[in-house]
Amino acid sequence: MNFRRTAVALILAVGLGTVAAGGLEGPREVGSGDATPAQETPAAPAAPAAPAATGAFPASSETPGADTAGGAVALPPPLAQRFVDWLRDIEPLILQREKQAFLELKTDYQRDAFIQRFWQARDPFPETARNELKDRWERYTQLARSLYGSLTDDRARILMVHGKPANAFEVRCTTTRSPVEVWIYQGTEQVDANIILVFLRDQGTGPGRLWVPGSFSGEQTFKVARDCLNGDQMSQAIALIRRSPAEYELQLRRILAKPAPRSEEWLSTFASFSTEVPEGAELFDASVEVRFPGRYQSRTVTQGLLRVPTEEVGAGELAGYRSYEFVLTGEVVVGDHLFESFRYKFGLPSDGYDEKEIPLAFQRYLRPGDYDLLLRLEDLHGKRYFRWQQELTVPVVDEVYDAPVRIDPESAELFAEATAAVADGETSIKIIPPRLELLTGFHRFDTLALGDDIEKVTFSLDGQHLLTKNRPPYNVEIDLGPFPRLHELAVEALDGEGLAVAHDELLINSGGNRFQVKLVEPRQGQQYQSSLLVRAEVEVPEDRSLERLEIFLDEAQVATLYQPPYTQPVQLPKGNAISYVRAVAYLPDGNSTEDLVFINAPDYLEKVDVQFVELYTSVLDRNGRPVAGLERSDFEVREEGVPQKLARFEPVADLPIHVGIVLDNSGSMRESLQQSKVAALSFFQQVIGPKDRAAVITFNRLPVLAVKLTNDLRLLGGGLAGLTAEGETALYDSLMF
Repeated sequence: MNFRRTAVALILAVGLGTVAAGGLEGPREVGSGDATPAQETPAAPAAPAAPAATGAFPASSETPGADTAGGAVALPPPLAQRFVDWLRDIEPLILQREKQAFLELKTDYQRDAFIQRFWQARDPFPETARNELKDRWERYTQLARSLYGSLTDDRARILMVHGKPANAFEVRCTTTRSPVEVWIYQGTEQVDANIILVFLRDQGTGPGRLWVPGSFSGEQTFKVARDCLNGDQMSQAIALIRRSPAEYELQLRRILAKPAPRSEEWLSTFASFSTEVPEGAELFDASVEVRFPGRYQSRTVTQGLLRVPTEEVGAGELAGYRSYEFVLTGEVVVGDHLFESFRYKFGLPSDGYDEKEIPLAFQRYLRPGDYDLLLRLEDLHGKRYFRWQQELTVPVVDEVYDAPVRIDPESAELFAEATAAVADGETSIKIIPPRLELLTGFHRFDTLALGDDIEKVTFSLDGQHLLTKNRPPYNVEIDLGPFPRLHELAVEALDGEGLAVAHDELLINSGGNRFQVKLVEPRQGQQYQSSLLVRAEVEVPEDRSLERLEIFLDEAQVATLYQPPYTQPVQLPKGNAISYVRAVAYLPDGNSTEDLVFINAPDYLEKVDVQFVELYTSVLDRNGRPVAGLERSDFEVREEGVPQKLARFEPVADLPIHVGIVLDNSGSMRESLQQSKVAALSFFQQVIGPKDRAAVITFNRLPVLAVKLTNDLRLLGGGLAGLTAEGETALYDSLMF
């Protein structure tokens, strides 16, 4: 049966008149912003046994595809009224597993965060400032309440999910009695099909209940209503529905289905960012110490140190790479409100680590006041947790703050150099960016210098020294030429002994698309004994955001920062050896940039940028067959007409391969991620030879280049070692990556 043709015919028969009192009146507000995500298909609706039944809205179920509107909510007694109201208003939209997760939350600030993520997961156009679905839902909720007085009326629920019908009419028996109401949809935002909905009203005045074919509860009502106003149109609608009951039942399922979020993995991701420990999880012991070593602008530097006994946690191994892997999740709460949340990922090699405890440090900038600090540390290899919660009073401090006596002296000594760097952070110099994006001719560049240690300032342009000034104002005038070319202006502040105490750079004529990370701390050439403070400044394009910042000591990743401030205390190995600190910043699309600083290096150390390109060629004769026996002298390579020197020439018979493994570590891989890592590692071990290269690309919400092309199985194993299953699945973005 063609429902589209018959439904249109019925619309022409009943005309385009407005609905009488009690129907859908008022202007139609559906626009292009009313898009709603795809639906979750429910089980077949059960027919009601009597007119007083709750219509076609069965209680929600945990069975996939069985989430439909309706179902009572068992609310815990302490739930605040505003959350009770929210659950009531959102009942036709929220899935049963989402409702259950919400009711299991223990604090109001967690519930507020849940509501925010609930709407974000359903935003049809997340790139815009508005949440079109949320706005539409609130608008129709208000309209449904004003028309029907209650959101439990089936007409209200259909209106809230699908909007106003294309046409509707009431069957009027008297001026006050309307036992039947018929709605006709010519497709909705969720269902691309025409459908007729029939609502029955007990005694002609009660709430509307959706009629389902096969229910005998409506027969007496239909018999009485045939002789009323619009009774003949009602009979046509009932006849159309009964001609193809199976097709109508399928369409009714789709109409009653609750619209699903853009990604159903948001719920597991939300849970993974919580400081709550999973029920039944095994715990381990650790200690936490908090200190306030200084201030940053108007905020107090809050530094935390977790000391984890090595005997309490497990080390994992992949391809001979043994490591400890941790994820630290924190929440800072003010009253009943979440002030901020943060997340760090720590990884360190376990080979050669003979200390009894593993120190894990974090740093935040908090305003003076009272807070609740909650921490959850997860041992990724041992699958165990440590949770800590404490009231925290953040004091007002000067530039230097003496650690309280209650702080363990060993802990204070462990990060003494990193703590001292906090105070050093008050000495800084910044180049004030010009207002114009493109500059030519003479321009003056001013700086903002802070700190008593600055004795003189040097300026350089594109690596060439310009001038040195020994008193303020520290500025420089530069002739940039007649064309807006790209230049790099650098300024360095020196103390009385000629040592650098602050540094800044500015890329001139770069526009608004610069992506850069700069290590402010540690400082090039400075000596560090046991610890240092990594402080990075990140500049991203105007329309982009930073995904994460990874901190490396040599080639070992020691921390991953997901939000500012981009500061991290780092413990150094014993021996005062030459090392380097590397900061790698990632955009959501996978693009990255990095900065590197050598520490404990001699003064004569220089950085050399080596450009080495391997060029593979095939030489064929006129018949398309390979030509053998060629020598180095038979080849010449030019770049833009300039001959290039050949550093190496080697005939090859078995060409090396470059291969990338794309590994899904989204929330849906929680049960199978370990098996996938083992399979990827097995592939590397069997295929990758000395001349081959392999890379690891992981993806959940975004694709990430976890390991660059290499043939080092330890590095490949290290890139797989600390993976956790969380986030959504961006498969298409990863294939295009």
